[in-house]
Amino acid sequence: MGRLSGKVAIITGAARGMGESHSRLFAKEGAKVVLSDINVEGGKLLAKEIGSSSLFVEHDVTNPDSWNELVTKTKDAFGTIDILVNNAGILGPMADTETLDDSGYDKVCEINQHSVFYGMRAVLPTMVEANKGSIVNISSIAGIAANYGFPSLAYVASKFAVRGMTKATAIEYGRKNIRVNSVHPGFIQTPMMVEATDETGGDALAEIPLGRIADPIEVSNLVLFLASDESSYITGSEHLVDAGMLAH
Repeated sequence: MGRLSGKVAIITGAARGMGESHSRLFAKEGAKVVLSDINVEGGKLLAKEIGSSSLFVEHDVTNPDSWNELVTKTKDAFGTIDILVNNAGILGPMADTETLDDSGYDKVCEINQHSVFYGMRAVLPTMVEANKGSIVNISSIAGIAANYGFPSLAYVASKFAVRGMTKATAIEYGRKNIRVNSVHPGFIQTPMMVEATDETGGDALAEIPLGRIADPIEVSNLVLFLASDESSYITGSEHLVDAGMLAH
C-alpha cells in the first residue's frame, strides 16, 4: 500500500514544475489527485498520464467561486478531501519598491497569498466534518529571509504572509485534527526558477552550500511526508528545502 492510500488530495498549479512533481508522486503513493491549474492543455495531459486516480479541473486560484466549484467537483468525483497542497504561485515583476506599481503588487499577492486563504477556507468545512486533514502551503525561502535577488517586495511580502497564515490556521484548527504546515523551497529546477535566474543573472546560485539546484522531487518528498499520516505530530511549522542557503 502507498503512503497516501485512501486519501484524496487537491494540488494547485499542478500542470508543471513542482505541482506536476507533487501530483505524480501523490498518485504513485495511492492518492486520488485533483489537478488544479489554468493551464488546460498541460493539466489534461498530466491527468491522462496519471490515469483514473486523477481529475483535472480548470481552476483560477484567485477566484473564491472557482474554489467552491473545485471543492464540489472533488467531492462529486472522490467523496471527500483529505489533503490540500497550495502550490500555485508566480514571481511577479522585477521592480524596486519605488517603481513597483499597484497592479504588479496586487497580482502577486492575489496569486501567492490570497489564493492560499481562499483554498484553506474552501476545504476546511469538509476537513472539519471528517475531523482530519492536512494542508501544505508552498511558500519560499523568501518567506523566511528577504535576500538572494528575489524579484520584488511583493513576492517577499506574499511568501511571508503564507508562513503566517499557516501558523494561525494550524493553531485554530489543531483541536479538530487538521494540520497545516508550510514548505520553503530554495532554488528548484522548474520553469519559474529558470525565469528567476535568467532575470537575476544567476548570481544567487553561488550562494548554495550544496553547490547545485534541486530536482522538484526533492521538494515533493517533503510535501508527501507532511501530507501523510507519518507527520501526525507536526503542525504550524515551516520546513526549508534550500540546500543550506539560510544557514549562513
